[in-house]
Amino acid sequence: MMFTGIVEEIGTIEQVTRGQFSAVLRIGAKKVIQDAKVGDSIAVNGICLTVTELLTDGFTADVMHETLNRSSLSKLTRGSHVNLERAMAADGRFGGHIVAGHVDGTGKIIGIRRDDTAIWYTIQADSEIMRYIVEKGSITIDGISLTVAKVNQGDFSISAIPHTVSQTVLKERREGDLVNLETDIIGKYVEKLLSPQQEQTQQTNITREFLSKYGF
Repeated sequence: MMFTGIVEEIGTIEQVTRGQFSAVLRIGAKKVIQDAKVGDSIAVNGICLTVTELLTDGFTADVMHETLNRSSLSKLTRGSHVNLERAMAADGRFGGHIVAGHVDGTGKIIGIRRDDTAIWYTIQADSEIMRYIVEKGSITIDGISLTVAKVNQGDFSISAIPHTVSQTVLKERREGDLVNLETDIIGKYVEKLLSPQQEQTQQTNITREFLSKYGF
């Protein structure tokens, strides 16, 4: 399943039914349910959820323990607004970047400022997330495909145009709020492909100096 990070509409949490380790969300929506069916995937604030019931004015979805632990969905209450995007159709236009809908964790907004043509958001994140964030690279924030404008030791900044802010829940975000983060999946694959070579290098005592010493 793949998304693009282009938000289709803002939905409203109409009900949250919490279990011991899980929750059921009832989400008010119009556009994303037009051609949806039970079992389809819809990204809710960047998290891929499965439609469990279709309603005339929305849908329901289950949220598992792991998802609650890794994301900001546990903070949702009745009336909360969420970004919604249907999974990309095979013949759809690709407008953002590859988004899996599997968040890496959350970040905290530590700064919001405006300039002439944009709104800047600075977000603090753990080192396990920051390692995959590079300047001019892609990042998904609450399901929104954005470009990283600046990277520091423990935070990064994005610059969003007013249209993007007005059409997403970014317009409601304030300093101190938690947001869902999904880093560019390409970086994760590159790291995985390189890791066997790194492990092999670490496990061997053969070096250039060793080979030169013994005539190789």
